[in-house]
Amino acid sequence: MADQISLVDERDGGEKPDSAVVRDALGVGVAVGLSGFAFGVTSAGSGLTLLQTCALSLLVFTGASQFALVGALATGGNPLTAAAGAFFLGVRNAFYGLRLSQLLALPRAVRPFAAQWVIDETTVVALAQPTRRGARIGFAVTGLSLYVLWNLTTLLGALGAEAIGDTDAWGLDAAGPAVFLALLAPMLKTTVARTVAGVAVLLGLGLLPVLPAGVPVLVAALAAPAVLWAEGRRRGADRDDVQGGDR
Repeated sequence: MADQISLVDERDGGEKPDSAVVRDALGVGVAVGLSGFAFGVTSAGSGLTLLQTCALSLLVFTGASQFALVGALATGGNPLTAAAGAFFLGVRNAFYGLRLSQLLALPRAVRPFAAQWVIDETTVVALAQPTRRGARIGFAVTGLSLYVLWNLTTLLGALGAEAIGDTDAWGLDAAGPAVFLALLAPMLKTTVARTVAGVAVLLGLGLLPVLPAGVPVLVAALAAPAVLWAEGRRRGADRDDVQGGDR
């Protein structure tokens, strides 16, 4: 097992200077961290208090789920439904954690603290590095810079919400989803992944006018098991055809 894990250190070959890893990580952390301002404004505009808004960024710290929650509340959604939608959207971080735990191989004492930073951006930066050392640096720098900046800009956004006025007129509520989609798009490399994303979009947008706020995102989550089931059936049928032809 140790030999297998050690192979991760030098996958794809080639060294990358630590300074280059830090530069890339800071670029992601700063670029995405600034969108915390949009969350702070949107959250305050949806009726959450300054304390509630800041607590979401400090404790939840996963932008897409935060925007989903306040977006559902802003449109009159049930708080429980809104929370459920945000929860299921954030479940993806658990799968990121499974992959990163093998890649980073952090000491047990550090893992509970590192878990707070397991999000889209830190995962993308860590997985992009050719060595374990680079992955650890990328994860840490992205996580620290993004956490600090996201929470700072959340506070500033919530404080400045009154001065900005109508958040819908500025379109700030779209900033979070736009960042999430920009990070997700490069990961859709296979036909199955693109099909899951497409079906989820169709379900979410199609059901938006007919279901209560927060519910469409829950239904859209069914896209993954549905597409995977259909793909499994297709492959099973292909195997049967091949075996039948061999007989």
